[in-house]
Amino acid sequence: MNDQPPIFRRLFERVFPKMPNFFALLTEQCEHVAHTTGLLVEFMESGEAATGDQIRQDEHTADHIKIRNLHTLNEAFSTPIDREDLYRAIIDLDEIVNYCKSTVSEMGVLGLAPDKHCLEMAMHIKLGTDALALGFARLAKEPASASADADAARKAERKVEKAYRRAIAELFQGDDYINMFKRREIYRHLSNAADRMANCANTLHDIVVKMT
Repeated sequence: MNDQPPIFRRLFERVFPKMPNFFALLTEQCEHVAHTTGLLVEFMESGEAATGDQIRQDEHTADHIKIRNLHTLNEAFSTPIDREDLYRAIIDLDEIVNYCKSTVSEMGVLGLAPDKHCLEMAMHIKLGTDALALGFARLAKEPASASADADAARKAERKVEKAYRRAIAELFQGDDYINMFKRREIYRHLSNAADRMANCANTLHDIVVKMT
């Protein structure tokens, strides 16, 4: 008597489809981003071409995750989080990976090896994305605690910006202008990755405010 007839169940699920687990989807995407930024640190430590290839492969995987999450969002009847916040998080997380790929790809094209500034910025980006992964994972059960993770990611972005300014100040000494312009492009990609990380942190904070 407690079981619904199959035809009624199908009709109910068609009118009121089950809500996708967006918390799990965002957590998976965040964890992938954190993995990519971990590879970025490895690349800036070693300059190994194989690690750069792994980052490029990660970017392809990230695209598939982004497309899947956007499709799920577009098809969802309802969401546990504001749709705009979900969209912003999905796009900005993917952009972090895009900038990791752009960084290593252009370093290869321009014939540049990693330097101490690249490594410092990459390390802060990694710490920030780790904080984001932890924060989004907490949303389902303890959303209030994710606010501290959002703050940690924003703090990491500020450290990247400080490192970027030091790198530029040191770079524009002397008269090797070709190297200056090449290096500046690489530093900018890392700074842009950190900007997207800060955007994700702001979105995470907005979600926390709305859920608590």
